[in-house]
Amino acid sequence: MNVSKFGIVLAGMLAMNMAACTADGEPADMAPVQPGDNDLNGGKNSSSNDVPGSSEQSSDGEKTLQDFVEMVDYSASAFVRGSVEYVVSAYSISKTEVTQGLYREVMGSIAKEDSLGDNYPVFNVSWYDAVLFCNALSKKVGLDTAYVYERVNKNGLLENLSVKYSAAAVRLPTEMEWELAARAGTATTYYWGTDVASKYAYYAQDKGPVAVAGYIPNADGLYDMAGNVAEWVGDWFASYPVESQNNYTGPAEGTYKCVRGGGWSDKAPVLASAEREKKAPEYRSQMLGFRIVYSVGF
Repeated sequence: MNVSKFGIVLAGMLAMNMAACTADGEPADMAPVQPGDNDLNGGKNSSSNDVPGSSEQSSDGEKTLQDFVEMVDYSASAFVRGSVEYVVSAYSISKTEVTQGLYREVMGSIAKEDSLGDNYPVFNVSWYDAVLFCNALSKKVGLDTAYVYERVNKNGLLENLSVKYSAAAVRLPTEMEWELAARAGTATTYYWGTDVASKYAYYAQDKGPVAVAGYIPNADGLYDMAGNVAEWVGDWFASYPVESQNNYTGPAEGTYKCVRGGGWSDKAPVLASAEREKKAPEYRSQMLGFRIVYSVGF
């Protein structure tokens, strides 16, 4: 498989002049913008042939993944963080954060006090809740499941959990899958460069999340990769490796899971494409949701 490469220089990025990235957080006065057709230096693929979600029904009449959620495809790619190259196999990622409507359709319900509308991102979900959603959606579209566990205990934790990255399944993105998609081929601190941040991200607010896809997407047509709700990813939080990696998935165990993208109450620096946070996997917050990926496995 040919791997397309683009360099990303991260050292010193957060020292970049942020004068053009206003931190007032006021939403842009505009209708949702349609995704662009920009390529990710060979990484982004506008075709959905590799995703089990075209307009065709499966042979047994089940819905396909694309019947539930619109995805953007990426061919095998690589990027460089500092001196370390990360190679990422082909995958697809959802255009938006998982919405309350989709979560309700797959899981049956959401908490009444959290219900804002079908087009709002789901929030107050733990990492374990996100994992259960991924498995449930995989089953609905006739796929294998990526997460294997013995049982859900009384505290909502999944005991003896492991991840089958070899499975053709829906799952949470790895940190590197998430960052490659968020950057959309850019090497700047923010994927909008030095444009006004509030055109692209809902942040520095105190009123809670807003409906998805209300701001300008990144160059690959992905919405809210910064702001609105922060997003769980699959990896345990740890220092980055010092040697080049192929499909890096983080350490085998840890205390905290990685969170990416920043949320609606965060300030501008947290929105940077390289920025990461950590939370215990049982943590829930109105600022925290997730988006999904599909891959055929690696």
